[in-house]
Amino acid sequence: MHPLGYLLSILIGISLGLIGGGGSIMTVPVLVYVFGIKPTLATGYSLFIVGIAAFIGSIKYFNNKLISLQIAFYFSIPSLVAIAVTRKLLMPLIPEKIFEFSNFVFTKDVLILVVFAIIMIASAKSMIRSRSADIQEAKVGEERHISKVMLDGLVVGILTGLLGIGGGFLIIPVLVVLARLPMKIAIGTSLLIIAINSFVGFTIDVFSNVQIDYKFLLMISLFSVSGIFIGFEFGKKIHGDKLKPAFGWFILAMGIYILVREIFLRD
Repeated sequence: MHPLGYLLSILIGISLGLIGGGGSIMTVPVLVYVFGIKPTLATGYSLFIVGIAAFIGSIKYFNNKLISLQIAFYFSIPSLVAIAVTRKLLMPLIPEKIFEFSNFVFTKDVLILVVFAIIMIASAKSMIRSRSADIQEAKVGEERHISKVMLDGLVVGILTGLLGIGGGFLIIPVLVVLARLPMKIAIGTSLLIIAINSFVGFTIDVFSNVQIDYKFLLMISLFSVSGIFIGFEFGKKIHGDKLKPAFGWFILAMGIYILVREIFLRD
């Protein structure tokens, strides 16, 4: 039993339900450092866990007509292509041992975690600055920059394929600023995109004969989904923007911890 891991799994869902993103970036560190799963495998597990939680979360928004299927389509097409190429072609090309210096060995797993930590720090910065207050200034009905939306979809697809993250911290600002979606619709659309991307990435792993512990995945997903509903309830009383900076500091601390551990404190 890993009580801390299950608690953090609930927190992942709470973040997705409350602010539409951010929580998924915690999944790989929780799997690696709490449950002891190899980073390469953890990226695939993360896709399943995040995909289930995001899909459940998107149902409420869909029922309330708070999802733009058109924008989700434009975003997802380049994103899915990038996921397929990254997961199926790029990941296998990365050698298990990249370089060795003195007693330090920079492996594929270390690379994944270091890149992950950098993404976490970048994500935390945007949360701490509470950028959502700024991006709401974009006026709905103005020209939509679909080509830029698709370009961001490509970037998110690469990150999803490489690191197993949903990329909500990158998706939501683009949906509001470039696709001109109101914030609530941007959150719902982001959840749908994350679900689609995650399921496709995980399916690629399944057909690549990756050994998967489905019982474990379903258990963690159950806790994350419960967190989604808790996040919905919190959202009725507390606006997600008020908690975003605090959550950002938590993500920042985790990112710095991973960098220090993987670069300076390895055995």
